[in-house]
Amino acid sequence: MPLSPAQRKTLKARAHALHPVVLIGGNGLSPGVLEEIDVSLRAHELIKVQVAGEDRDTRTLMMDEICERLGAEPVQAIGRMLVVYRRRPEEAAGGTPATRPSQARRGRRQTKRSFQGSE
Repeated sequence: MPLSPAQRKTLKARAHALHPVVLIGGNGLSPGVLEEIDVSLRAHELIKVQVAGEDRDTRTLMMDEICERLGAEPVQAIGRMLVVYRRRPEEAAGGTPATRPSQARRGRRQTKRSFQGSE
């Protein structure tokens, strides 16, 4: 399922602060590199991949091959950086964001105390 423009925009904003987790060197997309990208996508959903010393057409082909072989979606390609997204399965992610308890509600709730009227 392709990403909508709004989803792509949100993912680009999230990816801005990320560092590359995989570096594709002179050997190109070897099975080991694809496995590492797969592991990183399972762990993080959204990753940056750095391609060393390749021309634009080769980087485009690499992005297409990564997305096709791993079931991911291309988010962005800027210079030598490729941004790739693959939704984590529900059971691995601990439910949807709407069903997960929020950080604020995990601890004990603080009650508001008023000392007005007590003498």
